[in-house]
Amino acid sequence: MSVGSRVKSQALRQKIMPAEAAAALIKPGSTVGMSGFTGAGYPKAVPQALASRMEASRAAGEAFRLRVWTGASTGPELDGALAKADGIEFRLPYNSDPIAREKINAGQMEYFDMHLSQVAPMAWQGFLGPLDTALVEISGITEDGALIPSSSVGNNKTWLDRAQNIILEVNEWQNEALEGMHDIYYGTALPPNRVPIPLVRPDDRIGQTNFRCDPAKIAAIVLTDTPDRNLPFAAPDDTARRIAGHLIEFFEHEVKKGRLPANLLPLQSGVGNIANAVLTGLNESRFENLTAYTEVIQDGMLDMLTSGKMRMASATSFSLSPEAAAHLNANMAQYRSKMILRPQEISNHPELVRRLGCLAMNGLIEADIYGNVNSTHVMGSRIQNGIGGSGDFARNAYVSIFMTPSIAKGGKISAIVPMASHVDHITQDVQVIVTEQGLADLRGLSPKQRAELIINNCAHPDYRPGLRDYFNRARQHSYGQQSPHLPAEALSWHQRFIDTGSMRG
Repeated sequence: MSVGSRVKSQALRQKIMPAEAAAALIKPGSTVGMSGFTGAGYPKAVPQALASRMEASRAAGEAFRLRVWTGASTGPELDGALAKADGIEFRLPYNSDPIAREKINAGQMEYFDMHLSQVAPMAWQGFLGPLDTALVEISGITEDGALIPSSSVGNNKTWLDRAQNIILEVNEWQNEALEGMHDIYYGTALPPNRVPIPLVRPDDRIGQTNFRCDPAKIAAIVLTDTPDRNLPFAAPDDTARRIAGHLIEFFEHEVKKGRLPANLLPLQSGVGNIANAVLTGLNESRFENLTAYTEVIQDGMLDMLTSGKMRMASATSFSLSPEAAAHLNANMAQYRSKMILRPQEISNHPELVRRLGCLAMNGLIEADIYGNVNSTHVMGSRIQNGIGGSGDFARNAYVSIFMTPSIAKGGKISAIVPMASHVDHITQDVQVIVTEQGLADLRGLSPKQRAELIINNCAHPDYRPGLRDYFNRARQHSYGQQSPHLPAEALSWHQRFIDTGSMRG
């Protein structure tokens, strides 16, 4: 393959340059929309060149920082490199990089944690400010200048449309068979011009396979040949297998009751070892002809597509272990008809999640006895990663499921607590909680009924006595009896309101 052969437009070939030259086009203080979603399809060369500039500026006593927008989390060559160089002043909408996390929690980086479905609409509404540069990885450019997407779509369509200038990384590591897998829908609009999105099945195609782009905005093209980077998944342990078993038993029960079809409904699965273990369990279950309408295709889902257990998976990105990514990349042609990658404003769109009746399966940090879920903050103030797309799916799913081991840190911490220290998903959006201890179907129950079920079914036996003691004392002494809590153990703001009848301090 000749150098730059993926760039088939002769006019655009003239804009090929080294990463350092492209990075020099980005000015300090600007806003850059970068591709990438869970370690797939993110730019890998220009961010590292930017990090070198930032390090040099810092050594000279000058600040070089950017406002960075992405699809979700990215890889170490982007978030890690820029955060290490102290080059990010503002970040949205999701982060999982440990260096960036430390800077956020130390107050050295501003972070806007937001629902992933809302990023593109908010960018179009304009109040996030102008987008100076789009830095987007693609897998090729056609003769007529259309851009062939890479291994994630994310918010790339919006970045390309909104940015004043565009820098492209053409990654020749990505298999050329990616072309044709994508479905880029250009029919979204802001009110009052918004219309229904014409998608009624996970395998519907409603858009085009490539990005359209004004060639006059393309300032630079950089050639790369670097793999996507994600962490490996741990093999399912006994805890993960028990969680998967409880959930599969629940699905079988719902099918028998006639509340789910025999092939279930489109699956949505969050990222992580527990979610991957559930997919592994489904691959070994009796269910057939499954579909997915989700954010990411991870190892367990790829295994289901390989075995034929799953017929079709719609997502916005891959989140694969290194081994699975290498396998997919080497065999992309055989999977292309089984997968569709869409913009995240479509993959996570509440209208579509509700219409398709997705079965949403997401993780959590802690859940309280009434079913409020904290999925983002440790001890109420320290951000872990972010809400991601869990809220998009939880509020609109046919069944909203949250999964977690009942304990953490070797049993020193209970995932079921009296009151969540931070709430991302309110009780009305949480229908099922599953731990290795059991499953609590919370649908149609009052708060006190939910508390009894969660403590009995989901809490670890070591923590049940303490949770029952709290609940019983709250029922005796709580200010109200709808969701009993002990005022002395609740937030001080609520205590002041009860004591004074005023919201003033």
